Amino acid sequence: MTISKETKVGILALSTFVILYLGFNFLKGKDFFSPENKYIVVYDNVEGLTAANQVSLSGMKVGQVKTVELIEGNKVKVTLSIRKDLPLPEGTQAILASDGLLGGKLVRLQMGKSSKLVENGGQLLPKSETGITDLLKEQALPLIHNLDSLTLSLRVVSKSFEATGTSVNSLVKNSDKTVTTLGASLNSTIAENKNNLAGITANMKSLSGSLIETEKSLKPLIGKFSSIADSLNALKVSKALATTQQSLEGLQRIMAGIEAGQGSAGKLLKDDSLYSNINRSLADLDKLLIDFRLAPKRYVNVSIFGKKTTPPPAVK
Repeated sequence: MTISKETKVGILALSTFVILYLGFNFLKGKDFFSPENKYIVVYDNVEGLTAANQVSLSGMKVGQVKTVELIEGNKVKVTLSIRKDLPLPEGTQAILASDGLLGGKLVRLQMGKSSKLVENGGQLLPKSETGITDLLKEQALPLIHNLDSLTLSLRVVSKSFEATGTSVNSLVKNSDKTVTTLGASLNSTIAENKNNLAGITANMKSLSGSLIETEKSLKPLIGKFSSIADSLNALKVSKALATTQQSLEGLQRIMAGIEAGQGSAGKLLKDDSLYSNINRSLADLDKLLIDFRLAPKRYVNVSIFGKKTTPPPAVK
């Protein structure tokens, strides 16, 4: 039996199409030779999950995302294709997580603890996990807003500096003009008063010469005054020493007289009889005062009717 060339070309084309279809689906993760179970998960937001994303358990691929559909209530129905030899207990969670730093998504299984198994076509519990990329986005958004406000502030500051630079430039120009004007005025003033300055300088020279001559004539006079002052000081000191010497000699003579028993003070210190007489006088005066207190009528006798009273005996 002879096969025509057209039949051969058709068989080759069909075989190529089948191989391409199987290869394409194999690259998408479909496996036509291993049996799989299908499970349903309903998410509020899949955040970029697409068909053919992997399903993993403990870091190993155990299946893939079959379909992703939008259903009633704006929810997303995801069909998972998982190996048939992997039983899933009830309560198993299908966690939507990030697949690396590039922002891809995968479904990570977390096994339940029930003894009952989820049947083929059953529903798993949905759960979403915040990945590193999401955390970076959350942290980066406020930073971007702050950078925007900082950029605006820098623009305002730069504009203020531009205005300040213009003011400084005008101020420098005005200062240059002012310095030039002052220099010209100063030069003209110096030129006008040049003769006067020369006369003042000459007068200062003559005055300094006169002061030098006066200093020379005053030096001898100052020396004479110094010698006179020294003489006066020496005279005053000698007079004070002489007077002090005389006073000391008089004091010594008085002390010698007192020591020798001369005068009232010397007799009081050296003569015991004066001391004894003074003691006797004081004792008599004491008796007299006692007697006067006991019998005052003896000394003062006043009688209206002329009657005489006998005084008490005198104190001995």
